[in-house]
Amino acid sequence: MDELDQQLAPTTDTTDDTSTDTPPVEPIDASEILPLLESAQQAIDTIRHMLSVRGVHIAPAIRVRNASLPTTADPEGSKIIEGAFDGQNMLGPDGKQYSVPANYASKSKLVEGDVLKLTITRDGSFIYKQIGPIDRQRLIGQLTRDEVTGEYRVVADGRSFKVLLASITYFKGETGDDVVVLVPAVGDSRWAAVENIIKQSDTAKELL
Repeated sequence: MDELDQQLAPTTDTTDDTSTDTPPVEPIDASEILPLLESAQQAIDTIRHMLSVRGVHIAPAIRVRNASLPTTADPEGSKIIEGAFDGQNMLGPDGKQYSVPANYASKSKLVEGDVLKLTITRDGSFIYKQIGPIDRQRLIGQLTRDEVTGEYRVVADGRSFKVLLASITYFKGETGDDVVVLVPAVGDSRWAAVENIIKQSDTAKELL
């Protein structure tokens, strides 16, 4: 074989294929993935609402992770963050949850989706202010309680809403009481703000 034939001759790969085998992929547990997807979707919905309050409307398919949302510092060194109330906490534009005092949320009758401004002072104090209340609708439902978890819920308009324990405690609610709640006028929500409670005993007295 001359030099040209040697250059054109096919080469044989003598690499041992067994050394490059890909290890088996472990199956994915859906119960671990679904909560992460729900959390991500909630963050996207919250940021989209914050933008819409400011007149910026985006299609659902557009990514919002590069959206510019207020996170500033004042001359006194306080950090100011704007976010949306998720029924229990404030969800910031960075995806972090900031604890909202239950008594404040209950007294202010915050509704899921309300835009809040959080000022974190230099000494670490949290000061909240409601700056973008969403449109609300009022529903009347019945107070229920999960026998296993002890969690209170209000069943109204064919839906079941979570409610803050602080609100139920304030109004001294009991299972079976009628509850007046506030929920977003548009869209679904998991939480409802308690506006008032109509005691069963009060209703019975009116009927006598």
